Amino acid sequence: MLHQIITYIKWLPKTFHLHGIHSPFVFSFKKECLKAKTKKERSQKLIDYRNTLLQNNQRISVTDFGAGSRVFTSNERKVKDIARYAGASLKRMQNMQRIVTYFKPKSILEIGTSLGMGTIALASYDTSQVISLEGCGQTAQIAKKQLHQFEISNVDIVIGEFRESIKNLPKKKFDLIYFDGNHSKEATLQYAHNLLPTITNETVWIFDDIHWSPEMTDAWQALKKLPEVTVTIDCFWLGFIFFRKEQHKEHFYIKL
Repeated sequence: MLHQIITYIKWLPKTFHLHGIHSPFVFSFKKECLKAKTKKERSQKLIDYRNTLLQNNQRISVTDFGAGSRVFTSNERKVKDIARYAGASLKRMQNMQRIVTYFKPKSILEIGTSLGMGTIALASYDTSQVISLEGCGQTAQIAKKQLHQFEISNVDIVIGEFRESIKNLPKKKFDLIYFDGNHSKEATLQYAHNLLPTITNETVWIFDDIHWSPEMTDAWQALKKLPEVTVTIDCFWLGFIFFRKEQHKEHFYIKL
């Protein structure tokens, strides 16, 4: 927590106002997507999905291959507690919904399904196809049941350790990849390097909790230095990476 506070204090002065962004691409993305307001009716399904999980008293055993939890001391957890303390907030779900509506990705990869709260937002662009990777079989089953209940049919959930699941992905390009699984530096960089062959000029990578720990901040700094990367946007909790060859390498800091 101390790392986040110190990092935020250092990060905040770097954030640009709209008039300080000289890239038309980033300017439009901020104004028309990141800073746009979501109408309640547009995200009602997200609200209902989240509320259903918050009322679920089922207790499950969570298999955690990642950096662990700062909230839970046991792997035995109620679904409603996972949704409340570890799941995506409604604001983040709405952000993700706006992002897929803005970029209109056809092929999406999500690393870290959990209960599917981010998944349903990613799947809200109807013509997209989402592959979602989850390490824990019990949370994946909750997500599958929930997505079926909400008539979401464009998601394929793959259960297994992320490293192996990524190796076994179909040989294809992804328009959008959302990294929200193992919050460790080594794993994050490994997944990124393994997925570089799947990028196109239009691909966007989104990383969750980029300043969650000193390790994740280090991982984010390493990702920014990749030669394939041209544009990055640091929103403190979320990080965006683009591979647009027509743009000079530049790093932006935007307050959501």
